Amino acid sequence: MKKLKLALIGGGFLNEIVAKALKDGFLPEYELVAVLDKKERADFFAKIFNCKACDTIEELLAEKPDYTAEAASVGAVCSYAEKILNGGSHLVVLSIGAFANVEFYQQVKNVATANSRKVYIASGAVGGFDVLRTASLMSPITASFTSLKSPAAVSHTALTFDGILDVNEQIEVFRGTAKEAIAVLPTHVNVAVATALASAGTDKTAVDIQIAPGFQGDEHRIQIAGDEVQADLKIYSRTSAIAAWSVVATLQNIVSPIEFF
Repeated sequence: MKKLKLALIGGGFLNEIVAKALKDGFLPEYELVAVLDKKERADFFAKIFNCKACDTIEELLAEKPDYTAEAASVGAVCSYAEKILNGGSHLVVLSIGAFANVEFYQQVKNVATANSRKVYIASGAVGGFDVLRTASLMSPITASFTSLKSPAAVSHTALTFDGILDVNEQIEVFRGTAKEAIAVLPTHVNVAVATALASAGTDKTAVDIQIAPGFQGDEHRIQIAGDEVQADLKIYSRTSAIAAWSVVATLQNIVSPIEFF
């Protein structure tokens, strides 16, 4: 059986997991054909995983991938999404924060439709999108997203403050909407935007970010309430590896005769 061509945007930790999963037999329907990143990083990645190293999107699309999986940044999605869809590839996205921009989200949707391509939003470090979408169809809902992080995880962001590494109790460092959160933390709250897109929208999903001394990893809590459905989902992940494995699960779902929604 002819294998589907897979390309990756980003040669870092997360796509290393995706590439290794393919190499280890989790994605037998795919072959890895290309990776896009800065030259030195792409060359290193390509040597390990036996694919073409690319430092431009045009080079990557020349390999004619059937699917392109992004694990790079919001900026990468904004720069490359339309080109990838116009180039004939489906797109799997981890940096969902790019879609907090409603106009960009609609434009990508239009380009995907025009090219008969699809954009797959990977669940990242959360889940329950099926319940969120179903509940939002049944009645108006309210949605909130609470995230607990370590002080160190926030110390290199715009939310840092003097003494952040020495806090001795759990404190709140951000409260606002999902759209406001991604503007402040472009690499830390993609999952909040994904939750918002699947439920009440980025302007109407409340986001609360807290830090706690001695805490490691990420704990996310999604709560929705409507006339018909209420849900309360909490997920803890020790590392960001869960995001990469959500891409693997998405790629598996795409080719499976039985799909989980």
